[in-house]
Amino acid sequence: MNPIVLEKVDQAVAILQEKKIDLWLTFVRETSVLADPMLALIYGETGLTWHSALILTRQGQRVAIVGRLEREAAQATGAYTQVLTYDQSIQPVLLDTLEHLNPQQIAINTCPDDELADGLTHGMYSLLTHMLANTPYHDRLISSAEVIAALNGRKTAQEVQRIQTAVDIAEEIFASLFAELRPGLTEREVAARMHAEVDRRGLETAWARAGCPAVNHGPLSAVGHGLPGDIPLERGHILHLDFGVRYQGYCSDLQRVVYMLRPGETQPPEAVQHGFRTVADTIQAVAQAMLPGTPGHELDQLARQRLTAAGYPEFPYGLGHQVGRRVHDGGALMGPLWERYGRRPLGTLEAGQVFTIEPGLMLPEHGYVGLEEDVIVTPQGARFLSRPQTEWIVR
Repeated sequence: MNPIVLEKVDQAVAILQEKKIDLWLTFVRETSVLADPMLALIYGETGLTWHSALILTRQGQRVAIVGRLEREAAQATGAYTQVLTYDQSIQPVLLDTLEHLNPQQIAINTCPDDELADGLTHGMYSLLTHMLANTPYHDRLISSAEVIAALNGRKTAQEVQRIQTAVDIAEEIFASLFAELRPGLTEREVAARMHAEVDRRGLETAWARAGCPAVNHGPLSAVGHGLPGDIPLERGHILHLDFGVRYQGYCSDLQRVVYMLRPGETQPPEAVQHGFRTVADTIQAVAQAMLPGTPGHELDQLARQRLTAAGYPEFPYGLGHQVGRRVHDGGALMGPLWERYGRRPLGTLEAGQVFTIEPGLMLPEHGYVGLEEDVIVTPQGARFLSRPQTEWIVR
């Protein structure tokens, strides 16, 4: 039994009660090929092969309908009090179950704005609606987006502990790297040193290894979701790093910056110092304002206003995303009201959510000043899981 699955299934039932939604249906097949993002939370890492339906209700029923050969695996999760099986077609068992439960709303995993709530493929949606045709349940389908946002976002104590450990390990790896930095190392060589530390610990990077860490040195290195290149570290430039690890299924996501001192310099130039203070102070201001109930777009706007007031342009991305089993963990977003983000910036913060805060700015002569911290929302504001970088690391 996976203790987190047991916690999350109990939590899901409570959320259905809170949201007054009768039933949540996760409908899947061949999950080794294309798994619904919620499967790991409500079923575990064991895959499902045939058409399968995981049903949770606000009355507390926990029903798994699976192929006969997967009965024992479903029972072994400990999360489902009733495991029903079939051989030729799931439809009769599914319809009998729905008739018995008679839900007025059936939440399914479709959503145009949140990828974590959009795990039901078009083909499976078509199959489901075909199975429900000529029944009253066909017209009772709604999106499960608000259920998934709450379930995925409200981290349990065990989830927070795993994220905290992932943060601690990432900070250890940063520290080991900083001791080795010298002019002449390339971005690619910096990444290789960090990969060696990840491998030594038997872990994985938080996102695709080729781009984790992101390594940017100086003003000519493209900042974003790219790959480390052959630009060498040189004095007078900024080294920017974006990195995280995955620990027991949960991620960290941090950014740090290093200034390479020129001969005769004991600290970065004032322009570099000013840029850093602006970013670091903005992170602290946002953290204090991250109270439950605050819309994400308001916090994003707070950060943008602070940067523009200091004379810098707006950053071309959202201020902060949730972190959990994935480095981009869906749900409410601290971002601007841009079309590409859909309705997610309208979502409000809730206690237990883990977010990044990651404003940044480019200094044309020196490079990118980007900091990123991981925080958890509490009733009093954000509590830092990472140790914020509050001064330049110089080499």
